[in-house]
Amino acid sequence: MKESWDFGQDPLVALQRGDPGLFEAFVLSETPTFLAFFLRLGARRAEAEDLVQDLFLKLFRNAENYQPKGRFAAYAFRVARNAWIDGARRRAHRPGEGRGDGGPEGDALLDARIAAPAEEPGAALAEREEVERLHAALATLGQHHRLVFELGVLQELPYGTIAEMLDIPIGTVKSRMFHAVRKLRAGLAGGEA
Repeated sequence: MKESWDFGQDPLVALQRGDPGLFEAFVLSETPTFLAFFLRLGARRAEAEDLVQDLFLKLFRNAENYQPKGRFAAYAFRVARNAWIDGARRRAHRPGEGRGDGGPEGDALLDARIAAPAEEPGAALAEREEVERLHAALATLGQHHRLVFELGVLQELPYGTIAEMLDIPIGTVKSRMFHAVRKLRAGLAGGEA
């Protein structure tokens, strides 16, 4: 997340006080963060947009029952993870609807890395192919491993925060990250893990 939304800047505490301004600022600044989060987890663009709306609605509707017990960012990502799981359950009950990979166009973070002009004519194409290979490798990860990788590497959250968000021991976070990285390396090298 781009800003610290913890303690005095907690958007849900502000809503409880009757001040919607901080929550509105949170929604405006973090929509791209959560959209990228859902896309990297495998949602199609339209589904990711729906999941972002669901997330913000859940946060808003449950603001009066919210008890700040830790970092708000961890809480928001936990609600986002639960929205993703609920969406996966809905997709499982709808035959004929597969999981989308989000595609290279859906990952703003990776696209930004290749947006700079290349010095050699083929460099941009080579970088685009590398991004596509990375997306394909990420798609091979199971949900638990992909989620830990997303939070740790792409969102740059510390393992302790990830453990708190996912409600798992820190050792499990480390193990999942180790296996995710190993499988990604093998996939990018052309082998199987």
